[in-house]
Amino acid sequence: MSTSPADLPSAYHDWKKKSALFLISQNLSLFGSSVVGYAIIWHITLKTSSGLWMMLATITFNVPGVIISLWAGVWADRYSRRRLIMLADGSVALATLAAAILFWSGWKSLELLLIAAAFRSFGGGVQVPAVNAIYPQLAPPEKLAGVQALNQTAASFLMLMSPVAGGLILALAGLELAFMVDVVTAGLAIAVLSRISIPAAAPGATESAGREMRAGLGYAFKHKDLRPLLICSAAFVFLITPAGVLTPLMVARSFGPEVWRLTANELVWAGASIIGGLWVARRGYFKDKPLVISICLGAFGLCFGLMGLAGNFTLYLTLMGTAGFFMPVWLTAETVFIQETADPKMLGRVFSLRHLLGSSAMPAAIVLFGPLADRVSVESLLMVTGALMILAGFLYRSASRG
Repeated sequence: MSTSPADLPSAYHDWKKKSALFLISQNLSLFGSSVVGYAIIWHITLKTSSGLWMMLATITFNVPGVIISLWAGVWADRYSRRRLIMLADGSVALATLAAAILFWSGWKSLELLLIAAAFRSFGGGVQVPAVNAIYPQLAPPEKLAGVQALNQTAASFLMLMSPVAGGLILALAGLELAFMVDVVTAGLAIAVLSRISIPAAAPGATESAGREMRAGLGYAFKHKDLRPLLICSAAFVFLITPAGVLTPLMVARSFGPEVWRLTANELVWAGASIIGGLWVARRGYFKDKPLVISICLGAFGLCFGLMGLAGNFTLYLTLMGTAGFFMPVWLTAETVFIQETADPKMLGRVFSLRHLLGSSAMPAAIVLFGPLADRVSVESLLMVTGALMILAGFLYRSASRG
């Protein structure tokens, strides 16, 4: 049954405008961050060709955000989420501007890039819980899936554009201009977000941040619906790592090291994700989200397992694209389920815990699967993790029914 504007609570009367402005602001921010992220990684790669430096870059891009994420969840539940997002964006932009000025002045040390990456990671760690928790304040419950799907579609499109833009800017104008792209897009994102009026989600804090953090952890892990979902989400990130990180290695080893094959590997995934996001946006709502999540897990597992058996590059790309289609379906169903299920006063902390588990699972997975890929074939890893992902889908479905 459709809902007319007159039937919506007053907070949602202009939900389309607010949602559109918010998506524009966040994708502007995401584009700038992605461009400079690729530029930094490639600059370090070209200057050092060092695995040690790549490890340091990976750590500084991820670990600070993981460390700050639990506190960020408390802040997202304690203060205005809109202002928190603007503050995080602004702080990252200032740190990036400082790095650009230092580079222009001649201080082009790689250590400076690691410091800039750490600041960016802190900002992202603060921003992620607030962004995910703010959507129920923008759109009515029955519209959340559509809004999330549009966001996933835009993010998938940026997956196509950001590496291209980052590479061109780095090659033609240098790292300093890549920094300035991020500064400009962050400024535009803040300007757009400032046009949205969003009330604070909850009154000010009455307890210490540490106690509120512990309360959020206890709430999430004791909740009969959220606990299995968070565990499942962490398992998913762990098991998808070989497909997400090691498939370029598999393509080069098994099908050929040509650049067009590696490019096709990335483009098929991103293109199919765009199609999946548009499909979810058109559909609009999933009634049984745990079932959708379980189906997506099974689909991922089946596709990845069959990719390990595919001896033909066209078949491999078809399976990769099919898996890519399900990514925005999974992300939308999972995110909206949390938004609908969790207590609004706990949303920031639940999303910070999800971010913490996911951000920790991938480094742990690559520590295991990376060395294994030098001892066994990537195809074998895909078949094993695919089977485990199908099992995870069955287990999650059983737990969600209980």
